[in-house]
Amino acid sequence: MSLIIVLAALAFLMYMAYRGHSVILFAPIAAMAAVLVTDPQLVAPVFTGLFMDKMVGFIKNYFPVFLLGAIFGKLMETSGFAQAIVTSVMRIVGPKRAMLSIVLVGAILTYGGVSLFVVVFAVYPFAAEMFRQSDIPKRLIPATIALGAFTFTMDALPGTPQIQNIIPTTFFKTDAYAAPVLGLVGAAFVLAIGMAYLEWQRRRAAARGEGYGKQHSNEPTAYEGGTLPHALLAIVPLVLVGVVNKVLTTVIPGFYGESVSFNPAVVGAAKPVSVPVAASTAIWAVEGALLVGILSVFVLAWRPVVTSFAESAKPDISGSLLATMNTASEYGFGAVIASLAGFLTVAEGLKAIPNPLVNEAISVTALAGITGAASGGMSIALGAMADQFIANAQASGIPMEVLHRVASMASGGMDTLPTTAPSSRCSPSPA
Repeated sequence: MSLIIVLAALAFLMYMAYRGHSVILFAPIAAMAAVLVTDPQLVAPVFTGLFMDKMVGFIKNYFPVFLLGAIFGKLMETSGFAQAIVTSVMRIVGPKRAMLSIVLVGAILTYGGVSLFVVVFAVYPFAAEMFRQSDIPKRLIPATIALGAFTFTMDALPGTPQIQNIIPTTFFKTDAYAAPVLGLVGAAFVLAIGMAYLEWQRRRAAARGEGYGKQHSNEPTAYEGGTLPHALLAIVPLVLVGVVNKVLTTVIPGFYGESVSFNPAVVGAAKPVSVPVAASTAIWAVEGALLVGILSVFVLAWRPVVTSFAESAKPDISGSLLATMNTASEYGFGAVIASLAGFLTVAEGLKAIPNPLVNEAISVTALAGITGAASGGMSIALGAMADQFIANAQASGIPMEVLHRVASMASGGMDTLPTTAPSSRCSPSPA
């Protein structure tokens, strides 16, 4: 019964998401309904102490990333930089390869260390303009961006700085470049299958006479600054974001040390605040890189940006808040589900799979699907079963690097369910 309760809560949230209802409303309803059926007296404590705690914690960490990413994407759009890059790429690869171009752009940004959340906002103006010029249905934009940013560069390519590739290092004592051949083969497989599917969908739409469409919401603003800037100038902000993110990731730990403490008030008896640097480095680095990218757009395209920024940025700022709240609600939902007895039943049942690699892959992807988060599901799976995985792998002569890569890639499987949480992928596309 406890297992049925967990699955029913997940199915209910998926159904409501598919029906177009707000996850902000129905994530807590689904989570608390599961608690109500399990232990009615814990509904209020779990809601305040677990759901809201996790939700607010996510907002605290990631809202600035969403906000700065949205602003950066809007500035790239209104400055004409997005259209300049799209025009140049179109000239090089041709309109029929628009989807491949967007996939490659997303992959470069993600592998360069740009947050998955940021990539959606940064790439969307490029994708919308390129799809419009190529007359490809706009509904294919989310899948195209997701293939480039949320799949093989997130967890398969060796060396990727995304969290899904970093978590296994603490359990298996490996590094980010673990099992490079396996990772490259997996990345090539995902890219090939993904592109084949997207092209199939594009050809089907073309055969039906379906094009980009009209009267879409959140269309990129037409560039009204005259002659488009040169593509090499337009790509400077993107390069700066990637470079500064990498530099800050290296510099911040050495500058601050393991933690930073400060007194928040001069008057009164406020307790000192201590911030662990390791847990904040990646977030600070992305925020700093986005700020540099934003400032660079202002410097390189002052006139077109300043004349339209006040009004054009408002919808994107509001959208970043909505995206944060959506994914934060899903994050809280996952935390509540993971605390229920039915979730423990799932975790224990997965231990019965004999093959070490199959056991690990199914365990990680199943828990990622149930909790709705790639990194969350992987953390729970490895935290509960890493010792078992290691012992079985050693008995079978399997290197720890292979365990690392399998766990990382498996986290990007069932987390694609509609209840996906922010630690793995972004919230609904701006499209």
